[in-house]
Amino acid sequence: MLVVAYTYIGYGILLYGFIKIKRLAARRTPPAKHAQAPEPFVLPLTVVIAAYNEADCIAEKLQNTLSLHYPQGMVRVFVITDGSTDATPQIAAGYPGVQVFHQPERQGKIAAVNRIMPLVNTPVVVYTDANTTLNPHALLNMVRHFANNKVGAVAGEKRIRVGSEASANEAGEGLYWKYESALKRWDSELYSVVGAAGELFAIRTNLYEPPPPDTIIEDFYKTLRIAQHGYRVIYEPNAFAMESASASVAEELKRKIRIAAGGLQAIFRLRALLNPFRYGLLSFQFTSHRVLRWTLAPLALPVLLLCNGYLVAAGGNRFWVVMLALQALFYLSALLGYLLETRKLRFKPFFVPFYFCMMNYAVYRGFWRIATGSQSVLWEKAKRA
Repeated sequence: MLVVAYTYIGYGILLYGFIKIKRLAARRTPPAKHAQAPEPFVLPLTVVIAAYNEADCIAEKLQNTLSLHYPQGMVRVFVITDGSTDATPQIAAGYPGVQVFHQPERQGKIAAVNRIMPLVNTPVVVYTDANTTLNPHALLNMVRHFANNKVGAVAGEKRIRVGSEASANEAGEGLYWKYESALKRWDSELYSVVGAAGELFAIRTNLYEPPPPDTIIEDFYKTLRIAQHGYRVIYEPNAFAMESASASVAEELKRKIRIAAGGLQAIFRLRALLNPFRYGLLSFQFTSHRVLRWTLAPLALPVLLLCNGYLVAAGGNRFWVVMLALQALFYLSALLGYLLETRKLRFKPFFVPFYFCMMNYAVYRGFWRIATGSQSVLWEKAKRA
């Protein structure tokens, strides 16, 4: 019970409590005297867009990128189209100032980015997905944090477009990212974000460390490695990437399984971060926000249900009867959410428990893929609504 409650609710409450204490302490401390960075603080940067068969959205993406507010002549745009078999390379090449890198072989996003990183000669590199659009001041809002030499990376915010007639995956994914964004804001304020989302993040170019070629979620791994080296990863909610939700529950499940497999792989490779005596707050945040969510919490859910059922059958007190009834109600709501979604009926209160169960089911599937070595580094694109 404690593992489940802490992972999904308790950490957020505890984190918010720490933030409130930190804010109160900051009010009582006289502001330090230091030279302020010129406003706005800008640095030359390179925007890197990895696009595999994105002919349907690459034009919109490049129009959006080239229209972002940033001093003229200080932005380079690299588009990597390795393995694309549609018109993505040709469309991207038609935009002045955009450098297109293409090779027929598809070796995965990591190999593609590693191939062009030696050509990046700007102090900052910004990574963003081809199927997203950024707000006009996204680059300015991210780069200003690099005025602090202790900041090694900046994570943007991911936002999901949700219509009034949202499906289960749209409603669930939208709510999930709102909660996740709140946790990231508080993580950042306390010390550091625990891994950035690939839709939008920026790093100091000199801190780039090529991930192992079989890394499944390289954005998470890259930014956590920067944090492991003693730099902060800051969250910037005023730099956001908008994208549509997955086209269906099946497409969202496919994406979640892949992310869970990558998360488990990253936890193993970054297991040194579990040492609180060496990494302090970062270890606490890593364990609470990420490790428990991809390990003990999904395991605890069925164990809790079975143990609760045994206690009730053995004549347990009223507390356990109520707990079992609440769990049964929750899982029944998830089942109803699934049945309603299959019939294209929209009732959001049932979609959230359904999405929660789907996320935890994906962890089991992701573990199986890691254990059997069946998760390829070549991601299968999830279709978007």
